[in-house]
Amino acid sequence: MSLTDWQQIDTVLLDMDGTLLDLHFDNYFWLDHLPAVYAQQHGLGEEEALAELNKSFIGLRGTLDWYCLDYWTELTGLPIAELKRDVQHKIGFRPHVQDFLARLKQLGKRTVIVTNAHRDSVNLKMERTALDQLVDRVISSHDYREPKESQAFWDHLQRDEGFDPARTLLIDDSQAVLESAARWGIGFLLAIFHPDSQKEPNSDSHFPGIHHFDELDF
Repeated sequence: MSLTDWQQIDTVLLDMDGTLLDLHFDNYFWLDHLPAVYAQQHGLGEEEALAELNKSFIGLRGTLDWYCLDYWTELTGLPIAELKRDVQHKIGFRPHVQDFLARLKQLGKRTVIVTNAHRDSVNLKMERTALDQLVDRVISSHDYREPKESQAFWDHLQRDEGFDPARTLLIDDSQAVLESAARWGIGFLLAIFHPDSQKEPNSDSHFPGIHHFDELDF
């Protein structure tokens, strides 16, 4: 992204998990830690437990329930928010995030985290990283009762923040969210190709993207 582009941008909307923070924590929790605890609780093997949990995932992706810790607590009978604290040491920044956010602040851009994460997850990550001190505002889609995949989310956000869509950039690792934002009219869109530090990057995207923030020019 060139200096000319930055001069056309007033507001930067930033996803949290997989964009600012390493998605490894979330993937590890849902694919390893939770199945292990669920298996122990129900006397199952871990693969069997994961298969059983996966059945519950069907049809939920992209809905608010998919991201809702209260929903998963009720479904599994396990205290999901508490279990996340067991592996909170895995929460961490993606490369060059702090420098990138500091540069945006120097340029006078308004920075707003827009995340599908439940507020309990958001609070845990802020406690661990103090990320909220590096941006102007943190918004969870649960605040609006609409996921970012929904057009209604962007309607709520625009009424709340009053940004000019044509002068707004969204950075996100989710293709579904980027597509939703594009349909709604966000002017600048950027994908993250390497959301999980422990997995291979994936640059299969309809949108321009980066692996890490040091690739951006100011």
